[in-house]
Amino acid sequence: MKKQPFNPLSTPKFTIFGDNCRMGSYILFIRVEKNLSISFGRFQKGEPVLVEAGEYLYLGSALGNRPSGSPLAARLLRHASRSGKLRAHAIRKPMVKRFKEAGLVDAVSKKIPPKHTHWHADWLLDRLEAEITGVVAIRSPLRLEDALSEALALHPETRPLAPRLGAQDARSGTHLLRLTDIVLVETMLTEKIAALSDLLPT
Repeated sequence: MKKQPFNPLSTPKFTIFGDNCRMGSYILFIRVEKNLSISFGRFQKGEPVLVEAGEYLYLGSALGNRPSGSPLAARLLRHASRSGKLRAHAIRKPMVKRFKEAGLVDAVSKKIPPKHTHWHADWLLDRLEAEITGVVAIRSPLRLEDALSEALALHPETRPLAPRLGAQDARSGTHLLRLTDIVLVETMLTEKIAALSDLLPT
């Protein structure tokens, strides 16, 4: 029997906070099927990092300044693509539909733009053994990464893969984390984002 491509999705999970803003911060939940040894570009001079099978989280932001742009949707759709001729993440198609419904983007070309590895997360997300299983989009012109990164670093159910991994354009922290209890981490994030709700546009 032909082996089916790894796809952990049954119902894609989307959570969107805030309104009337097309930029913001975001969280990707990622499931890794098996242990991987990955070189994250120039990080640690190209030394491979062991990525064990399990649940992961990546934290980022997309704060473009063009009034007509859709930086948050564009960044997330890019993450849900892969380079070269590799298939996109299964979540990409429902992501397009959900973002249109939420007003995060007006239209998306059916042809997926070429992708080149740049962000640390790209090297993980390019692997077919890794799939995005959920997305949290926080619509705000403010950079909320630092506050969320600090909360995640203090949570007992998160483990950094390596110091500063995934935090190329942040002042501190690690933005690519392994989760030992995804439910507890999701609960904490919901509470933390709710506490930041006064900063979200309405």
